[in-house]
Amino acid sequence: MRIIIQRVREARVTVTDAASGAAGEERTVGEIGSGLCVLVGVTHTDGVAEAEKTAKKICELKLLRNAAGEDDPKSRLSVSEAGAKVLLVSQFTLYASVKKGTKPSWSHAAPADKALPLFNRLAEEIRSRGVDTETGEFGAHMNVYLTNDGPFTIFYEV
Repeated sequence: MRIIIQRVREARVTVTDAASGAAGEERTVGEIGSGLCVLVGVTHTDGVAEAEKTAKKICELKLLRNAAGEDDPKSRLSVSEAGAKVLLVSQFTLYASVKKGTKPSWSHAAPADKALPLFNRLAEEIRSRGVDTETGEFGAHMNVYLTNDGPFTIFYEV
């Protein structure tokens, strides 16, 4: 499992319903204020253990500003400590391979029938730790809007 964690002041995910077409109305499917926006990629060898380990990492990493709004690394808080929210967005493109040619290969990304249950398990694991968690819409063409706080972006792979 690969994730990109971004500390955000706000983030939201919208989708346009297929029936509406490209010019249709966007609807918001997930939205948070201050917290973490996490892009999630799942590969073929991932399982429940990877989802659990990733959830623990997301909840316990001390990335957020302290209660006074200061960004001192010694006083940063985890989302669990801060009572902040997480926005999870499925993103199979995190497993793109661009080593050969000019077109990405997606062969390392897990198919939807494997990735969706693990993505949902990750969300459940984070929620079970008391962290309010929103998600995008798996498999949809999503628009992700965020204000990165810092910028502060971290790559993590189990």
